[in-house]
Amino acid sequence: MEHIRQLIRTIPDFPRPGIQFKDITPLLKVPGCVREATHAMITPFREQQITAVCGMEARGFIFGSLAAQLLNTAFIPLRKPGKLPGQVVAVAYTLEYGSTTLQMQRDALTATDKVLLIDDLIATGGTALASCELIEKLGAKVAACAFLIELSDLGGRAKLTDYAVHSVLDYPA
Repeated sequence: MEHIRQLIRTIPDFPRPGIQFKDITPLLKVPGCVREATHAMITPFREQQITAVCGMEARGFIFGSLAAQLLNTAFIPLRKPGKLPGQVVAVAYTLEYGSTTLQMQRDALTATDKVLLIDDLIATGGTALASCELIEKLGAKVAACAFLIELSDLGGRAKLTDYAVHSVLDYPA
């Protein structure tokens, strides 16, 4: 995975001073590496009868939709407010630099669904935990959470103790 790590660049002080942003844009320009990274994210869960993959706006859409294709299952987007038609369920949560809300269409999942949550990165774990809560609001089960990048110094994994967590690349914060 070192070749994939080399395609991820760090942008200092973005989106605000002190943040070391992990930019996956160079990785996205290399299709074979995107495919390999997505495979690495889902491999531990291939035999778990996943019925849906959920990905958070925005970069979770990239890997989430690819993961759903590889697992031959549904992709469910978790969106910012006002982006989904019809009835939605929502969870509000705080970020390291603000607060926000995630929404999902009310009919997106049922109690029979077994979900793999996908995002490009886990930092403090707030978005991932809110996503799990949103999935569970519809009665679905979160089978696991998978991330391409983990900023392990920020302790996000500790917020997800009720879930299996898999990350491909670990970075200090």
